[in-house]
Amino acid sequence: QVQFVESGGGLVQPGGSLKLSCVTSGFTFKTYAMNWYRQVPGMEREIVASITSTDHSTKYVDSVKGRFTISRDNAKNTVYLQMNSLTSEDTAVYYCTAGVPHPDLEYPLAAFPSWGQGTQVTVSS
Repeated sequence: QVQFVESGGGLVQPGGSLKLSCVTSGFTFKTYAMNWYRQVPGMEREIVASITSTDHSTKYVDSVKGRFTISRDNAKNTVYLQMNSLTSEDTAVYYCTAGVPHPDLEYPLAAFPSWGQGTQVTVSS
């Protein structure tokens, strides 16, 4: 059974930092790209960052470039998202998922239908 368990969210002031973790199980972690998404109520889920399974190269949406860093630890089946210089626009529920490359897509396609419960990030003074 594929599982994603996100943690590390919370309330932080603008300009602050958080590090999210996502522990996975039920699939061969090291063979999949990993993505972080976020979702604001009433809006579609949007991808934030991705890291490949091969050379661990990374990709970010423009709004988080230079502020967020995605990384992975294959020994722990875990992917991380370090978030710095947070703003109110980063407030959302954050999710991770495994991905597979798709020739027509900029980011890996979600490999499994299941999602975790997410972790809430709230940026507010």
